Amino acid sequence: MKSPLYLVLAAALTLPFATLAASPAGHDHDAAAPQKIELNAGKKWHIDAPLRQGMSAMHKAVNRTLPLAHAGKAQAADYDALGAEVSKQVAYIVENCKLDPKADAQLHIVIGEILGGVDAVQGKEGDKARAAGVVKIAQALNTYGRHFDHSGWKSIPMPH
Repeated sequence: MKSPLYLVLAAALTLPFATLAASPAGHDHDAAAPQKIELNAGKKWHIDAPLRQGMSAMHKAVNRTLPLAHAGKAQAADYDALGAEVSKQVAYIVENCKLDPKADAQLHIVIGEILGGVDAVQGKEGDKARAAGVVKIAQALNTYGRHFDHSGWKSIPMPH
């Protein structure tokens, strides 16, 4: 199991965001403002095979867990399995995905949201936040689908 690698990759992905947030207020790029995902001149960003594979696997895992979480029937093992699978796929994407730098920057915003959901799913924000973590990952995946050209992608139905 490569869990230390996942932690390193997660830290590497989130470090640019922490650095931006910590930039001096006088910096003229408005770095303290939250990152907002954008389309590529009105079009979805191009993806590659590793990104397609990793996001598809995350989509499947969330679709399996979200109904259980919404019904209050998800167990710790369900949340742990989801957190492990999503972390594994993020690590795969980071290691193998080769996007245009602008598309990559947009993907980092989505991955940051996914990793925030993983923290909650793994119980790092308390047991009651685990179901909300599943929803956060699902929302991030839906954002991905609206901004990246992943043919056949279907939005994850969100609980009411």
